[in-house]
Amino acid sequence: AAQAAAGSSSVGPSSAPGAACHRSAMSSFGSIFKVSTFGESHGVGVGCIVDGIPGGIPLTEADVQPQLTRRRPGQSSITTQRNETDQVTILSGTENGKTLGTPIGMLVRNQDQRKFDYATTAAAPRPGHADYTYQVKYGMRASSGGGRASARETIGRVAAGAVAEQWLTKEYGTQVLCWVSSIMDIDLPADVAKELEMNPPSREQIDLIGTLAEDEKHTYFVDHQGNKYSKTDGKPMAKSEGGDGLTFESGKKVYTRCPHPPTAAKMAARIQLLRSQEDSTGGVCTCVIVGVPVGLGEPCFDKLEAELAKAMMSLPATKAFEIGEGFNAGRMRGSDHNDCFVGGNDGLLHSVTNHAGGTLGGISTGEPIVMRIAIKPASSISQDQETVTFDGKPHVLSVKGRHDPCVLPRAPPLVEGMAAITVADAALRQ
Repeated sequence: AAQAAAGSSSVGPSSAPGAACHRSAMSSFGSIFKVSTFGESHGVGVGCIVDGIPGGIPLTEADVQPQLTRRRPGQSSITTQRNETDQVTILSGTENGKTLGTPIGMLVRNQDQRKFDYATTAAAPRPGHADYTYQVKYGMRASSGGGRASARETIGRVAAGAVAEQWLTKEYGTQVLCWVSSIMDIDLPADVAKELEMNPPSREQIDLIGTLAEDEKHTYFVDHQGNKYSKTDGKPMAKSEGGDGLTFESGKKVYTRCPHPPTAAKMAARIQLLRSQEDSTGGVCTCVIVGVPVGLGEPCFDKLEAELAKAMMSLPATKAFEIGEGFNAGRMRGSDHNDCFVGGNDGLLHSVTNHAGGTLGGISTGEPIVMRIAIKPASSISQDQETVTFDGKPHVLSVKGRHDPCVLPRAPPLVEGMAAITVADAALRQ
C-alpha cells in the first residue's frame, strides 16, 4: 500500500495509459479573460493569475474579499469547522486601486492545515474522491486533502470571478446571483422557485433571508423576522413554543443561502441530522445572470451555454447542469416552450417568457440567463466504509478531519465566480 501511495505499484505510472508521456495539469480557463489557479488544500496557500482584464478598472482586496468570506469554511454548524479567514492579497496587476491591464496575481495563505487527518488514506483511495484516478493518471497525488481536486482550489476561481464582476458591472451593469434551491429531498416550493428566478434577490437579501440563528439552550431556529422553526425537522413553531431568550441578533448564525426561511429551516435541520450521523448530502443551486448583452457566444462549439456548462461542471462535486427549462423542456410542447417576441423601448426585441433561459442558438438574447447546478453529497464522511487498498486488498476506511456535511451553503460564490469568468470572457471575445 505504501508503494501504491508513492506511485510505484500496479496503479502507478507504469500501468497508466501513455504514462511515459509528459503530463500537464489543466489549471487554466478562458481564452481572452484567462484564469489559472494554483495551490493545494494543505500547502502554503492557494490563488490565481488573471490575464486579459482591461486597465483602469477599480480593484482592491476589498472588492474581492466579500465573495471569499461567503465561501470560507467554519461559517456555522452546518459547514466544515476548518478555521480559515481566507484573506486575499493582490500581488500584481494593480496600482492606486485600479487595474493596469497586466496579469493580476492573488494569493490566500492556508492557516489551518492538519495533514495528519489524512494518515488513514495513504493505503486506500477514498470512495467518491479523486485519489484513485489521480494516482493512475499521474502516478502521484497530494498525500493530504484532495490536492488540486480539493474544494480549496476554488478560492482562486472565486477571487478571479470577483475581478470579472468588477469589469462586467462597469461595462454592462451585469449581476450574477446564486442561491440554494434544494438540499436532498427538500425543495423550494415550485411557485417560490419560479418567482425567485423571475425576480432574483440580491446577494444581501440571499444572505439575510437565508440565515437562521441558533444557540445551545433552545430547540429552535429563529429567522431574521423572529419566526421560530424546530431544530429537529425545521417545521414552523408558534412564538409561544420553545421558550424565550433566543433572538436573531443574539444567536449563532446558520447560513443556508436559501432565501425562503421555511425551506431554509428544513435544510438546516436535515444537515445537522446528517452531521450527527457522520453522513452527507447534496442539492441544487440556481443561478441567474441579469444584464447580459445580446450577442455573446460563439457557435457552433463555443455556444454560451456550452461554455457555462463546462465552467459549472469543472467545479468540484458538480454532477448536472441545466439552463432554462432544462430537462423539463423534454416534457413540453413547442407551443408552450417557444418564447414569443415583443418590441422593447431600447430598440431591441424581448421575450414574453424565458423558457430558453437567456440564449438562442448558443447566443445570449439579452434576457436573464437562468441555470441550475446539481452538487453531489460530500465524499468525505466519518462512517466506516468497506473498500479496498490501492493493492486491491479488503480495507475498512474511516475518513477523519473536518468536512462539510453539505457543501451547498458555501457553493453560491463558486457558481457566481465561474459564471462571471465565463460571461466576461465571452464579452471580450465579442
